[in-house]
Amino acid sequence: MDVSSVVLIALSVAGFIVAYVRDPALPARALVASGNLFGTVWFDLALGFLLGGLITVLIPQPALSRWLGTQHLGRGILAGSLAGLLLPGGPYVFFPVAANLLDRGAAPGPIIALLTAKTLVSPIRMLTYEAPLLGWPMTLARFVPGVLAAPLLGYAGQWIFDHLTRLQSVWTVPR
Repeated sequence: MDVSSVVLIALSVAGFIVAYVRDPALPARALVASGNLFGTVWFDLALGFLLGGLITVLIPQPALSRWLGTQHLGRGILAGSLAGLLLPGGPYVFFPVAANLLDRGAAPGPIIALLTAKTLVSPIRMLTYEAPLLGWPMTLARFVPGVLAAPLLGYAGQWIFDHLTRLQSVWTVPR
């Protein structure tokens, strides 16, 4: 079990205790609401994990390293930015994909660029919601900085990750 799991368990237990103290019926209502939420997102989650698994078997390790590895960081960050613009679906789809790519050896910078491009600039959201509701000048005024931000944040994130990794190695006591 990792730190994230422990934090989620602790928050869930604390939430249940607070809910029970407020009203003993609230935890049961929370479980029903959780079931309803699961009912609406399970399919997207399953597709995200399926897509992550397909990436594992369809993208050979040398190609992944060549396009998203640290050897050609600039190309990787641009590829990650483009992938973030093209990747369909919400966080239930793209976070499993990003986690799989990171686990398979993609550098943090390209993954940060992918996540940034996906969350800041979604062409589908832009065409279906932003442009019709806000107009093209406002949509493009947000789109252009968003597209430019993804590679910049990829480089900055890679730099921060590298420095945090070095600090962690200094602070870690060998066993």
